Amino acid sequence: MAQCYPIDWDVDDYRDDTEPEQHWLLRKEFMTVHKGKFSEDYLVALARAFANIEFMGCIYPAPLMIRISELSKDVAKQYREIKKTKLQRTFVTASSAAESKAKRRSDPGPERKK
Repeated sequence: MAQCYPIDWDVDDYRDDTEPEQHWLLRKEFMTVHKGKFSEDYLVALARAFANIEFMGCIYPAPLMIRISELSKDVAKQYREIKKTKLQRTFVTASSAAESKAKRRSDPGPERKK
């Protein structure tokens, strides 16, 4: 028999004022879906780790990553689908950017060749 935990606590108490709305809503959904399955403190920590993984790409020890992966399967499905279609950032080293810019300046291009 699975252990049940109290559910008489308010998920909204864990909203961080500096947290973007999208981050909060996904973290809140995670806590709401799993409320009663874990102790309050543990669930809040799991939800924070879940948000860190989703939004910042954090990596945790394998057992925690596996647990969060299993718990977030359905919760994050819609968010992950939307994320696939969004523009992805590409990081370039400063030296590569400077080299690319220098090449553009030295190449007269089709309009300036006349």
